[in-house]
Order: sequence, then C-alpha cells, then structure tokens
Amino acid sequence: MQASKDISRLIEIMAALRTPHTGCPWDIEQDFSTIAPYTLEEAYEVADAIARGDLDDLREELGDLLLQVVFHARMAEEREAFSFGDVVEAITAKMIRRHPHVFGDAEARAAGAAKGMWEAIKAEEKAERKHRRDARNLEASEAGAGYLDDVPLGLPALTRALKLQQRAARVGFDWTEAGPVLDKIGEEIGELREALERGDQARVKDEFGDVLFALVNLGRHVGADAETALRGTNDKFRRRFHHVERSLVARGRTLDAASLEEMEALWQEAKAGEETGP
Repeated sequence: MQASKDISRLIEIMAALRTPHTGCPWDIEQDFSTIAPYTLEEAYEVADAIARGDLDDLREELGDLLLQVVFHARMAEEREAFSFGDVVEAITAKMIRRHPHVFGDAEARAAGAAKGMWEAIKAEEKAERKHRRDARNLEASEAGAGYLDDVPLGLPALTRALKLQQRAARVGFDWTEAGPVLDKIGEEIGELREALERGDQARVKDEFGDVLFALVNLGRHVGADAETALRGTNDKFRRRFHHVERSLVARGRTLDAASLEEMEALWQEAKAGEETGP
C-alpha cells in the first residue's frame, strides 16, 4: 500500500483493515455505536484547529474526520446497506437540489434564492425520507413524529437547545425581546435556589438545566451564540489561570502550595491586565 490523493486508496485501506483474519483486530471488532464517539471527537478537533488558525493541523484533522466517514460507510457496505459511493451521491444530489439558483435551469438561476426556498426544499427531503422508510417497511419511531424531533440528539447540549428554540420560534412560540427572557432567568434561578435549600438533588439538576436553557434563549435574543460565548469564556479562564500559574512559578511557589487568597490576587491582576491592555 502506498499513500495517494485518490479517495479510492483510503477506501481500499479501510476494506483491508476490516477484512476478517488478515485485517486489524481492533478495526474488525468495531461497529457504528463504538465508532460514533470517535466521529464526534474528530469533528471537535477540526473545530479546534480552525479556532487556533492552525491550517497544518486542520489538514490532518480533516483527514481524520474523512476516515470516520469511510469507516462508517465500510461497515454499512458490509451489511449491504450502502457504500461510500452512495454517501457521495446522496450529498451531491442534496447540494444540487438545495441550490436551484446555482445549478437549476436558466429561469431558476435568474430568479435567485427565493425567500422560504430552503425550508420548502428541506420539507420535501423530509417527506422523501419518510417515503423511503415506508417503502422498506421501516416504522418511524415515536420520537421522530413531532415538529422538534428532527433536531439531532447528538448535538452538544447548548447547540441543541438553540436549535430547538429556533425551530419553536418559527411557529411563533417565542418572546419578542430580551427583557422577558431575563425575567425568566430570574425565575429559574429562584427555583434553583429553592431546590438547593430543600436539598432536593434531583430537582437541583432539573432546575439547573432550566437555567442553562433560559440563558441560551437570552443569548439567542441578544445575538450571542451560547456555544461560542462559552468557548470564549473557557479560553479566558484558561488564560487567566495560566497567568496565576506563571506568576507563582516566578515566585518559587506552586499551585498546590498557594493559598486561595494568593491565587485570587493574581487572578485579579490578570483580569486588570486584560482590561488595561492594548
């Protein structure tokens, strides 16, 4: 086997890895459910490389993510369900169908992207999927019957909360401004405080989730994506804590030996430096 820029070589390698007796024991024993966590992890690593602006890492991580697609497609082919070629055909057909203003006839291209076209096309695709399932005598699960049920379960929780709220808003189930959402957050925090005072751990978890959901809703109304905002805060926390660590090392101290008061003072120093920096 030699490396190649041809996708067929990657498909051949995966087939070889999955071949009984001669392939890789670890690859052979995997299934969709055991590989799914790796697929999510690779997608996050792609996002991380983009956030860091590291194009060399991005090239590597995109390859790792592509491998996941090839892996799933190979397992499906072994079950005679579909192949990698079918995956490619499906996405190319979808992209052509969703962009008639680019790939359609002269009249469609001249008309441009009509308002509501995207949602209309997606509705057609949903109906088409239902038709295919019916043709194969596959019953749709009860969970897939509702208006919100096509929001993927595998999304990060904050992102899924946003998607659920956005879809509900399309049919008018939404506040018109941020003020009432702030009031709702105050209400949810009050209920969380009450649950804490009662020592009701199950309700604490439930109310905490309600607070997070309401905060995502506030972010949506003020134009702040919760996932992006939290990523920014995570990085800010890491950066300030690193300042605390470096400062302690410069003084011959360690994190374990430092008092909370020392660390808090250095934290405030880092914060002040950010606020007065260039």
